[in-house]
Formats: sequence, C-alpha cells, structure tokens
Amino acid sequence: MKKQRLAVVGGGQMGRALVCGMLDNQVIHDSDVVIVDHNVASRQWWNDNRPNVSVGDNLTAAVKQADAVMLAIKPKVIANVAQQSDVSWDGKLVISVAAGVMLKSLCSWIGHQRVVRVMPNTPCLVGQGVCAFCGAADVSEDDKAWMTQLLSSVGMAVPVLESQMDGVTGLSGSGPAYVCLIIEALADGGVLAGLPRPLAMKLATQTVLGTAHMIAETGRHPGELKDSVTSPAGTTIAAVQVLEQNGLRGTLIDAVAASARRSRELAAD
Repeated sequence: MKKQRLAVVGGGQMGRALVCGMLDNQVIHDSDVVIVDHNVASRQWWNDNRPNVSVGDNLTAAVKQADAVMLAIKPKVIANVAQQSDVSWDGKLVISVAAGVMLKSLCSWIGHQRVVRVMPNTPCLVGQGVCAFCGAADVSEDDKAWMTQLLSSVGMAVPVLESQMDGVTGLSGSGPAYVCLIIEALADGGVLAGLPRPLAMKLATQTVLGTAHMIAETGRHPGELKDSVTSPAGTTIAAVQVLEQNGLRGTLIDAVAASARRSRELAAD
C-alpha cells in the first residue's frame, strides 16, 4: 500500500487504541503519525509512551502535512473542529470515529465527499475489536483497501452500508457492555454456588472467551454447539430452561434494538 501520513485529532482512549494497534502491527510507522490534542495530560501520555510519535496542538499545521486525518473526538465537538476556517481539508481522506455523526453532515462540514465513518468498539484496546466502516461518494477502492489494512490491525474491519451503522452500534458498539454484564452475572452465580470470587471471575471470563473462539474458529452455529453440551435430563438443559423462562434471548435482542434506536435518535438531534 502507498505510504500515507496520518494526523489523528484526539489522542484519548480510542485514538490511543487505534493508533497504537496500527503502530504495533507496523501498518504505519512513528514517523508517519502526528497526534493533535489540546489536553496537556493526553499529550504527556504520548510523550511518555510513544516518544517517537509527533505530538502537538496545532490542528492547521498537522492537517496541512497529512494525507489522511482521523477525527477521534467527541460527537459534540466534531462540527466545530471540522468547520475551523483556517483548516483546509482539500485532498485529504477524512476518517471520523464519532458515534452517530452521519456522512452527510461530515461531508457538509469538511467540504468534500472523501470521508469515511468508522464505528469501533472498546476491545480495540487489546487488538480484538470490531471496526465497521462506510464511505461517502468519493472514497476510492484504494482508500477502502487502506482503511481495511489500518483497522484490521486492531481486530476485525468490516465494510458496511451507512444504513446499517445503527445496527452495528447496537450490536458491536454497545455489545461489550452486555458481555461484561453476562460475565459479571456468571461470576456471581459461581460465588452463589460456593466458588471464591477470583476463581469464579476467571472461570466466567475464560468460558465466554473460549466459547466465542470456538464459534469463530469452527464456523458452527451457536445453537448446534449449545445442543452438543445439553445431554438428556442433565445439568446444562436444566440451566437452559431457567434462562429461557427468564427471557435471556429476548432481553438481549431488545437491548440491541434499544441501542440501535438510540443511535438513530442521536443522529437526528
């Protein structure tokens, strides 16, 4: 792929997760990145942890020198940043990770349609994330290939239609919170059954991790794998009966739908 210089506006948690993953996997190099952040503590983090990466607070200069610009900032401030009169976005691939901000709005603020919208999730912090992305009209196939390469360095990169982004937000964007609740509840169940808390948490976490890995590696349907461990009149089917009676599946479906609905509401504000 063609070497490109990347300016990242916002060096907080998500900016760190994405850029550090890209650097660690050598998709980009220290000399190809500049971080722009007005927060002194954030700039200090980069100086302490990635001393070879350029860090500053001059947005205009950073954008001017970059081929691509990633806006890793809060949705409430992205319009002001994108519309700064002294910043020229001409010829730049602009990448937004601001949740709920539509391509139509981004293109209007930026002044062109070479704009990509990305929905990452927090497992990007450990290289196991999901990054769904969609592009406006002037995003080229080379741009899409470069985006796939970048985002794959922190997990899975998935091109989607913008109309699917609310569903992505409800499932993978908010999904880590659901899984955390499930792991916490499983560990509580282990404690109730007499296990020490640290052991219960370790078993719950590894069970979820191992099961997810098994589904991903084998390609088998979760229902098939569930059936393989539910022997007649056994312990697992007794537990499954309780989960079905209490509406676990319906509750999770409703949670994803509620998150997607809220994503649509925020985009309309």
